Amino acid sequence: MPGTLCRMALEIARIYRYPIKGLSPESLDRIGVVPGDGLPDDRRFALAHGSSGFDVSAPAWMPKHNFLMLAKNERLARLRTHYDSTSGILTIERDGKQVVRADLGNQTGRMLVEQFFSAYMAGETRGNPKLVEAPGHMFSDTARKVVSIIGLSSIADIERVARASVDPVRFRANIYFSGGRPWEEFEWVDREIAIGNVRLKVIKRIDRCAATTVNPETATRDMNVPRLLQEGFRHIDCGVYAEILTAGEIAMGGNIALA
Repeated sequence: MPGTLCRMALEIARIYRYPIKGLSPESLDRIGVVPGDGLPDDRRFALAHGSSGFDVSAPAWMPKHNFLMLAKNERLARLRTHYDSTSGILTIERDGKQVVRADLGNQTGRMLVEQFFSAYMAGETRGNPKLVEAPGHMFSDTARKVVSIIGLSSIADIERVARASVDPVRFRANIYFSGGRPWEEFEWVDREIAIGNVRLKVIKRIDRCAATTVNPETATRDMNVPRLLQEGFRHIDCGVYAEILTAGEIAMGGNIALA
């Protein structure tokens, strides 16, 4: 039977996926998962720079600088997006108003999205941006298919150092949990954990980049999180990556334990 990680239960507080790399999160109550993959539809699409050379017929992992991303393109945070997995419809809102509604299952819909970002991100793209997708491919910041996990206690410790509120969404994690000690998740590296009936292997800590400097509500760079981490904790890491080992369901309120 899985052993508890500490005296205080660790409980799933938030679940997010990011259907299009660099764009807004979608909150989930529960999600089914399978071994060797990330959350379904997480980082399924990306907006590639026209010069990236990404080949949808032979997809290979590429570093994030080949795509529009918050680390360099904070204007993306002004947009609110929703992708309907069933219909394939993507909606984009700017300042509370819908600006795009497109079916990503056909070329016309993808072209509408590309035309919008070509205009919206004018001056920040290398060639015309292209909406890319490849079956089985995940546009993660790491070459392995993973889920990202962060303890809210760790973010509270960053707030202590920053003397300011820190929105967890800055870190664009898939799973946030409550309870436990700050930075407890670092102790799980190279170990297996269980979330409900799902087993995962924690593979590494996540080093943080300039994307975390962007306020997800105002789209401004208002906090140098990597510097706060370095000055306060002598590292620039927050959260861990884990690989899914068994099929099952991850749900809000589920517990995390050592497997």
